[in-house]
Amino acid sequence: MQRTIYNILTLSLLVTFFSCGDKQSENGKVETQKEETADSRIFVSKVQFERSKMALGSIVSMSFPITVKTSGMIDVPPENRAEVNATMGGYIKTVPLLIGDKVRRGQALVTIENPDFITLQQDYLEVNGKLEFLKSEYLRQKTMMEENITSQKSFLQSESNYKTTMAQYNGLRKQLTLLNISPAKVENGNMSSVATIYAPISGSITKVDVTRGTYVSPATSIMEIIDNDHIHLELSVFEKDIMKLKKGQEINFKVPESSDKVYKAEVHLIGTSIEENRTIKIHAHLENEKEAHFLPGMFVEAEIITEVSEANALPETAVVAIENNHSLLRLNEETDEGYYFDSVLVKVGNTSGGNIALTSMEGLTIEDKILTKGTFNLIGGE
Repeated sequence: MQRTIYNILTLSLLVTFFSCGDKQSENGKVETQKEETADSRIFVSKVQFERSKMALGSIVSMSFPITVKTSGMIDVPPENRAEVNATMGGYIKTVPLLIGDKVRRGQALVTIENPDFITLQQDYLEVNGKLEFLKSEYLRQKTMMEENITSQKSFLQSESNYKTTMAQYNGLRKQLTLLNISPAKVENGNMSSVATIYAPISGSITKVDVTRGTYVSPATSIMEIIDNDHIHLELSVFEKDIMKLKKGQEINFKVPESSDKVYKAEVHLIGTSIEENRTIKIHAHLENEKEAHFLPGMFVEAEIITEVSEANALPETAVVAIENNHSLLRLNEETDEGYYFDSVLVKVGNTSGGNIALTSMEGLTIEDKILTKGTFNLIGGE
């Protein structure tokens, strides 16, 4: 009898034990499900939030420019760029200036030597000597012709000789002037085989193509001078965008090899012909030419603002691009321990001034709080 009672008690304890185990298992499953539900959100403790200098913000309405992206270079007008050449061929005697030297208009640049300069001056003196005699003979024949003392043939011959010599005189005098040799000094007997070349404009020397002793012809470039007092942008815009452009539109540009600073310019002229690469030239004036020390030839990247549109926006740091998708973190819940965020996929548009436009607000409202700093650290490395 006692053995029977013992068996019954043992069986009852086993049933009770397994029943408790099943309940604990069910309770464990419920807790796991709750944890999994909570884990679908991203949790950030308040300590981590402050230590990482994270920040919350809201979606705001902003003006976004619609732009045409292009590139080009810093340049100067043709009248501010000068190639220095010799009027007549010769050998460089002195070249005292270097690249980077500043010169003023009329300043001596180089001297050039050629024995032919002496021959030219001799011819000028000979013609100048004949001219006075031929002039007096022409006037004498003219007076005699008026008094019917001489024949018309003699008068015409003297007139022809005088005018021909006068043309030679003026031509030789002009050649001497182009060589910067003073005709007055030559007439006084001061002849020289050396001519000086002067600066045609003020500016800085950007090229020196000769050395002492170099022979140069009139087609040889001796040096280049550029005046940087007025610079502009020369941009190339593709044919497909040309109908969007007009005079007066604002341009934002930067010199990527120098800095990320953005400068302002304005469309001044639009070309009227298409280049071989299907682009058209845009000439733009800088808003403040003295703002930076630009040099001709610098490469620039530019955006021409064609119109402005309104859009909902966030700071660029709030949106993370992952495999062609863009995501942000929306605040789901704030507790004493920290913050819970939901990851939301969004569609984005243009960027401007560190902000990015949202082209779709699906799943978001203006009242939502968005993580604007620290988003990449939470979902960018996933």
